[in-house]
Amino acid sequence: MLDAAYWVKGCGSLGRLRYAVLLDVDGGVVEGDDLCLMDIKEGVKPAAPRYDDVAMPRDNALRVLEGARNLSPYLGERMRAARLLDRGVVIRELLPQDMKLEIEALDKDDAMQVAHYLAAVVGKAHARQMDDATKREWRAEVGRNRSKTIDAPLWLWNSIVQLVSNHEAGYLEHCRRYATGT
Repeated sequence: MLDAAYWVKGCGSLGRLRYAVLLDVDGGVVEGDDLCLMDIKEGVKPAAPRYDDVAMPRDNALRVLEGARNLSPYLGERMRAARLLDRGVVIRELLPQDMKLEIEALDKDDAMQVAHYLAAVVGKAHARQMDDATKREWRAEVGRNRSKTIDAPLWLWNSIVQLVSNHEAGYLEHCRRYATGT
């Protein structure tokens, strides 16, 4: 290990363990020829309810790892669950292709394509957990109560607005605490 630092990367890290660790993988003669940057992130309690009849790890890091393996097998296979300071953490090497999208840099058409792709990934992952009857009910619910001006069910729109407002409120509270030293 060459260096490590506590890392705050967005509101999801606030109050959570998050570290960036720089490793010299083989410790060879030429320092820096085989560096890798590791992300150590606390596995947090899920926001979504879970089905009683679905086998899901109770350990949050193992749950996050299992979700990653199902949503993005390539990413999930590069992750490991561990314990750090009595908390479950997920460890992975950061690679250039892991960088998040800068949505505001996309034009409308590209943003729509990205949104469609990401929705399909999440939708397929959720669908794998449902039997055929539940899938039919879910499709009917998604299609019900559609707004005439927004191409999304009202409950989904309201959920997204609530999520964004919670995110902003958490960030502003963090800024207030930081500024006042509390």
